Amino acid sequence: MKNIDYCIVGGGYAGLFFAHQLIKHNKSFILFCKDDKSASQVSAGMINPAVLKKFTTFWLAQEQIDFLRQTLNEIEQYTHHYYLIDEHVHRIFHDEAERELWLKKSHNEDLAPFLNPQFKKFEGVVNPFETGEVLQSARLNVKDFFTDMHQFLEMEQCIIYDSFQYSSLSAEGNYHDFKFSHVVFCEGMEVKNNPFFSDVEVHPNKGHHLTVELAKELDTKATLKKKHFLFPLENGLHYYGGTYDRDTDDHEINPKAVEQLKNGLSEFYPHDFTIKEVEFGFRPTVKDRRPIIGNHSEHPNFYIFNGLGARGVLNGCFFAHELYHHIENLKPLHPEVDLMRFKKQKS
Repeated sequence: MKNIDYCIVGGGYAGLFFAHQLIKHNKSFILFCKDDKSASQVSAGMINPAVLKKFTTFWLAQEQIDFLRQTLNEIEQYTHHYYLIDEHVHRIFHDEAERELWLKKSHNEDLAPFLNPQFKKFEGVVNPFETGEVLQSARLNVKDFFTDMHQFLEMEQCIIYDSFQYSSLSAEGNYHDFKFSHVVFCEGMEVKNNPFFSDVEVHPNKGHHLTVELAKELDTKATLKKKHFLFPLENGLHYYGGTYDRDTDDHEINPKAVEQLKNGLSEFYPHDFTIKEVEFGFRPTVKDRRPIIGNHSEHPNFYIFNGLGARGVLNGCFFAHELYHHIENLKPLHPEVDLMRFKKQKS
């Protein structure tokens, strides 16, 4: 029997950012994940402090962005790559009213750090009302982040590509040839198959995106956003997406979602484009839009880290740190993310 500090189940943003906390603090662990793409791996990887439908911000936005930059600097020390692409999001305004609303809100104290009051117009796309720049926004190099992190974990012999067998886990933390002090389930929507946490309030939000080849290349590396995000990938391709579908849970490409994306891109890109690939994933979302963190009532060394939603990069990074210090140093969890909040609502 091999004694290890932690078992992590799930290899998306939650699992990898929690693994980083363990690496940083010299804890031993094994991470179990399926050898296929998680929802995190097909995500846009956006770091966006503004809600671009309402021109507002969200809880702990500045703290999360600052902590992400610090964390990616730490990860660079062992992967030897930096994954933040510092290209800002530019919101294409639908009309003059949106433009005026942005300008008004950019003077609010909580939004001034994020909404640039100086507008910009881009060549090669339809933006007659110009665009608003989201300051401090960026995007993660998703492909390289997952590739490098998995390669590092492989080199350190602390990742196993296999489905986790819940029936083989004992209450004491024994699992096959391993004995763990703590088990952290970071499974996204797979949590519905987890007998210890299957009743958590996590709901699937299916998102599609396109990989497209543009007939006429844009002269910017910025992220353009009207209904969805458009930004450059490698080899002359672009990412465009993603959709939000809370009513469909089948594992098939939805033609209506593809049509929605095609129409959305055509609204502001006036040239031909070729769809090279369609992908989708299921974001684990929560009604109150807060992650879910906590331990099992009967198995106190079994933890859940889930519900990252559409802000997987920021939520995953920031709350991995919070969970680690909760376990190791008994730091209280934010009530807003504590698993116990659901039990209090029912009582």
